Amino acid sequence: MGERMLLTGNHAAAHGARLSRVQVISAYPITPQTTIVEELSEMVASGRLQAKFLTVESEHSAMAACVGAAAAGARTYTATSGQGLALMHEMLHWAVGARLPVVLSNVTRAMAPGWSIWSEQTDFLSQRDVGWLMLFAENVQEAQDFVIWLYRVAEQVYLPGMVAMDAFILSHTSEPLIVHDQDRVDAYLPPFRPLYDLDPAEPRAYGGLVNRDHYYEMRFKMYENMERAGPLLAEAGREFGEVLGFPYAPVEPYMIDDADYVLVSAGAMTSNVRFAVRLLRERGIKVGLLRLVAFRPFPFEEVRRYLGGRAKVAVLDRNMSPGHSGIFAQEIRAALSQGAPPTDVYGYVLGIGGRDIRVETVVEAVEDLLARDHPERCLFVGVKGLPIGPVRPDAEVRPLEPLEAEASG
Repeated sequence: MGERMLLTGNHAAAHGARLSRVQVISAYPITPQTTIVEELSEMVASGRLQAKFLTVESEHSAMAACVGAAAAGARTYTATSGQGLALMHEMLHWAVGARLPVVLSNVTRAMAPGWSIWSEQTDFLSQRDVGWLMLFAENVQEAQDFVIWLYRVAEQVYLPGMVAMDAFILSHTSEPLIVHDQDRVDAYLPPFRPLYDLDPAEPRAYGGLVNRDHYYEMRFKMYENMERAGPLLAEAGREFGEVLGFPYAPVEPYMIDDADYVLVSAGAMTSNVRFAVRLLRERGIKVGLLRLVAFRPFPFEEVRRYLGGRAKVAVLDRNMSPGHSGIFAQEIRAALSQGAPPTDVYGYVLGIGGRDIRVETVVEAVEDLLARDHPERCLFVGVKGLPIGPVRPDAEVRPLEPLEAEASG
């Protein structure tokens, strides 16, 4: 099976890249991602990983280097966080447009300003329309395994992929995991054999101007292969369990069969949501959980099957889209609008900027859910001095006010 170790999420992600036999790593440090590429640099320097380690001057350059390396036929990896992912944004489009199966780990972090290094999902979800495969890890085991899982699928559909892992909650927390035997990973993940690669002996042009006769079809093929990725992701997740002992799927239901009320979550906060579900069940409340593992491709059929017809669904978003709602709430409502039995979807935003999402926070949200008669587009949980509720459209528009620093111990 492998070796049981105690690792942080960041070091687990580095082992995922090592076990995937990546050939090129392009690195630029940013908190709280830095120890991923530091660990990989030590692996390369010590000879434990036979790869080329490229140090560059920015995250934009890091992804540009990945694009070049992948175009040359190399299995390529990088990692980033927050502002770094934002700076990569232009090159993310180049990677997917060139159909290069790069994989990156993103330690999800709140966006500046104000400057923040704490956990939030907005940086990751801001990339949702680029065309990358997107997975949310809940624990350290998955921080490692999802890198391997993504390479398996990305290299079948020629689309890049990224793994989300929560800042500090996952990136810097040590948990036991199985670091798989290399021969088992090799049996699961074959070497990358690109259809085309840069070769001086057979010159081609890449990334040139595309006229109107071809561009639409190129984008259609991208969409078509993202659609293919859904079944392939599910199949590769099942095979991961057969070969490596940990089966994965695009969604993970929990105590959902007889549930009247279902909570939806993604990422590390799911551990506390799962515990809250057990506590609420002890109180006689029929509540269940649907954890979203895959965000792109979005698991439409699974969402409709598990959530359609429930009395109430509460989507817990550690992110928000100003002017609309939490981003997962938008996606869930869109999925349920296409043929699913009617379901009231309540959107809850919580944990912004690293604000704690405790078991008690989840229980408080469920109690609010039970007390409401009509669904709300966006309910805010944990704003200081305010009960759970929506923003009042008639509220007075106020300028930014200075915040008093909290007394520290």
